Amino acid sequence: MSDAPSSLSIAAIVVAAGKGIRAGQSVPKQFANWRGKPVVRHSVEALLAAGIERVVVAVPPGGLDNAADALCALNNIEFVQGGKTRQASVAAALEKLNDRPPDAVLIHDAARPDLPSEVIERLVAALAAHRGAIPVLPVVDSLSVERGGLMAGSADRDALKRVQTPQAFHYADIAAAHERLSHDQSAGDDAQLLCAAGGTVAHVAGDERLKKLTFAEDFMVELPPVRTGTGYDVHRLAAGEELWLGGIKIEHDKGLAGHSDADVALHAIVDALLGAIAAGDIGEHFPPSDARWKGAASSAFVAHAASLVAQAGYKIGNIDLTIICEAPKIGPHRPAMQAKIAELMDIDMSCVSVKATTTERLGFTGRGEGIAAQAVATVFK
Repeated sequence: MSDAPSSLSIAAIVVAAGKGIRAGQSVPKQFANWRGKPVVRHSVEALLAAGIERVVVAVPPGGLDNAADALCALNNIEFVQGGKTRQASVAAALEKLNDRPPDAVLIHDAARPDLPSEVIERLVAALAAHRGAIPVLPVVDSLSVERGGLMAGSADRDALKRVQTPQAFHYADIAAAHERLSHDQSAGDDAQLLCAAGGTVAHVAGDERLKKLTFAEDFMVELPPVRTGTGYDVHRLAAGEELWLGGIKIEHDKGLAGHSDADVALHAIVDALLGAIAAGDIGEHFPPSDARWKGAASSAFVAHAASLVAQAGYKIGNIDLTIICEAPKIGPHRPAMQAKIAELMDIDMSCVSVKATTTERLGFTGRGEGIAAQAVATVFK
């Protein structure tokens, strides 16, 4: 925080004591995962990275375990049980800080996880001249005053601002303002409370990234339009086994050994499809310990993977398959493999590439001990 008054000791309060039921998550939204980690962890990490010396997190009754799990391995974190209202939760956290009062405090809503460091810097810098500071954004839409469902006038949008958090205050001022207000009264947010007590609150530029997570759709991940997965499989060659490769049966003196029909080509394709949608691997869906899959046709595995791709909202774009072996020769069987793979995935044959290579008699494939296959799958919306 290069623009901050260097002499200020700064603490932060993160309000995470709400029920968060509108977000439709299995836990209160502040503890639900968003972009790979719990919502509350995002802003707490941002505050610590900005040099905040102490963070008090207000949690709901019975929510301490969720909060501790969400913030595990972070230092300088303390917890306090929140109240029935946001005001009561902030008051409890301010009281927690009173054992070692900081010069300034940032009060932030956990439901605003994307907290830019630049906003923190602007807020703290404003405290050099004001008792409080809040991040704001302009109102861009026209405003209408409503009475009885009808337009009764307009408002000057240039005089109105959208308020975000964190809000920054000199600790003594905001603590005193909270003490003067009984818990059964409401004075809006903390900035309004300080203004009511006669303090000045500066506006600093906010950031659209500070959007509040409120509804279930806020937790929906915007998936990329195109995704790619890779797959690899290997099976040993054994006498007395049938050789299934690329969905077709090939006459050969040996076949591939495995729990299913051991079609390495289709197995590699299955893993590529599952990888493209982050759905695990073939062993998770069809464990070799499950007797149902003993001797099963690998075409069933491909059909399952293709259905999961569709359920994830994607279509299969193309498959690029490479089979690695010394024998049998793959070239004569390539068109049949292409056709079968295309049929299994309901795509055009031109979207299936089947290639073959050897390892120049090196390794297990070079010695004719087994066959390997690798595949790349592309899926699209």
